[in-house]
Amino acid sequence: MQADLIVTNARVLTMDAGQPRAEAVAIRAGRVQAIGTAAGIAALAGPATRVIDAGGRSVLPGFVESHLHLVLGGAELAQLQLGGLHGMAALANAFRAYAARHPDAPILLAQGAEYGILDHPVTRADLDHVIADRPIAMMAPDHHTVWANTAALRAAGLLQGAEMPHGHVVVMGADGLATGELREFEAFGPVLALGGEAHLQLGIATGGEPEPWPDAAQRAADKRKIAAGLAHCAAQGITAMVNMDGNRYTCALLAEMEAEGTLTARVKVPFHMKPHMGLEALDRAEALRAEFDTPFLRSGFVKMFMDGVIDSRTAAMLHEYPGAPGERGEALFGAAQFEAICVEADRRGLQIAVHAIGDAAVRRTLDGYEAALRAHGRADARHRIEHIELIDRADVPRLGALGVTASVQPPHPPGVMDFPLEPTMSTGFAPARRRDAYLWKTLRDHGAPVAFASDWPVTDVSVMRGLQAALTRIPFDGATDERLDRMASLHAYTAGGAWAAHLDDLCGCLRPGLGGDLVVIDGDIESIPADRLGQTGIALTVMAGRITHDGGILAL
Repeated sequence: MQADLIVTNARVLTMDAGQPRAEAVAIRAGRVQAIGTAAGIAALAGPATRVIDAGGRSVLPGFVESHLHLVLGGAELAQLQLGGLHGMAALANAFRAYAARHPDAPILLAQGAEYGILDHPVTRADLDHVIADRPIAMMAPDHHTVWANTAALRAAGLLQGAEMPHGHVVVMGADGLATGELREFEAFGPVLALGGEAHLQLGIATGGEPEPWPDAAQRAADKRKIAAGLAHCAAQGITAMVNMDGNRYTCALLAEMEAEGTLTARVKVPFHMKPHMGLEALDRAEALRAEFDTPFLRSGFVKMFMDGVIDSRTAAMLHEYPGAPGERGEALFGAAQFEAICVEADRRGLQIAVHAIGDAAVRRTLDGYEAALRAHGRADARHRIEHIELIDRADVPRLGALGVTASVQPPHPPGVMDFPLEPTMSTGFAPARRRDAYLWKTLRDHGAPVAFASDWPVTDVSVMRGLQAALTRIPFDGATDERLDRMASLHAYTAGGAWAAHLDDLCGCLRPGLGGDLVVIDGDIESIPADRLGQTGIALTVMAGRITHDGGILAL
């Protein structure tokens, strides 16, 4: 039978151990029809077959983004971007120019404000100096801290402070008023809500659903934001993703897009389990799994936050932060509570993914997974830990022993891509602990499956930039080289990510019968110098046989 699409004259890396290399790929009815030589695949061409000459470029399975925030990322594309900006003058100029372009916006929101954007901790007074007569706020790259001016705090009802759940903080000043620093979702949620997009934050912030359900016009607007995010990801070669912000509303939007033919990636969406919820909340996770289960949209897993982040000192540590006696951060779930959730979720056959950055948070997460394994012995649960920025050496072999995936982000280590070394290294890692930070190779060498991601919009979603970061990272003082080699890194962005998400029945490899997802790289990905990978373009992205991004190859 003739193919619908053939990509030929290529250096194909299939990520399939049974047939690791080829010259051409044929796709029919949205699935890989055949892999082989250019001559052999040419026999599958017919009058209606679209044949694309890759010109010796590399072809890989479509990239699997193992941890991003699609809805947030899509919505933030239109907001002010502050990445790389420093100093009061630059900050004021950027905000004022943005304000002039958006005279009617209820709040001016900015993204990517580094913790060291000023030479001192940011306060509402600083932002009042920038703009005082309109609400403004800026988000840290990690999306765990927001700084707001007085007008925004007043409009959000936070200027006098507010009672917050455990781990979420409206920082107060000596004058009895909020300083402007808001730590974690519940604290800054009221400020973000001023922009009219609170319903898009509910999944990650509260685990809740919008009430009332948005009408058709609002859903259409929200789908346009998601479409922008999908297009942005397709331009990076991404064909499948684990979307870590979501709820039933997110799934419903994606399902509508699937029906309309505008869903351009395979998306997996979690149920967010929050500390205030009882075990009966897992009924909602099971309902999502049952309702959304297609080759393009799935659920079936539970996401939890065990701690915050290092820069705001909300990551849960076994030892004190440098220069902060007694300050270790706190786990958001109690040990017994978390173990009970893990045992029950595992009993229901639900996968679990936990944000755990500090070594205390990682240990508590592993304890919960170990309890689940003891209770049920599910050999293929594929539970995950997201980030693992610091881990105690005693816990390293536990991931492999428990079958827990290390879902890690090559752009995250300070100094490797967009995050500066300071103030993170000085305030977050005691010198003696830096050897235990970002231990990707050590974890893999001890048997842990590894999946790579960006955590977009926390960092740039570009897989090629992430791959460069993974291969060029310089060890911290006293630390070992924690880089995976090139092929292992590519595996973590493809087959490893698909396996970690229970999507390996659909994607991650180029193998007959699997989904017709592939990416064409501008060049030979095996020979491009590591420090130039980030400049390498994506020539073509194909998902289920459908071209979702053309980097110019179709015009050749």
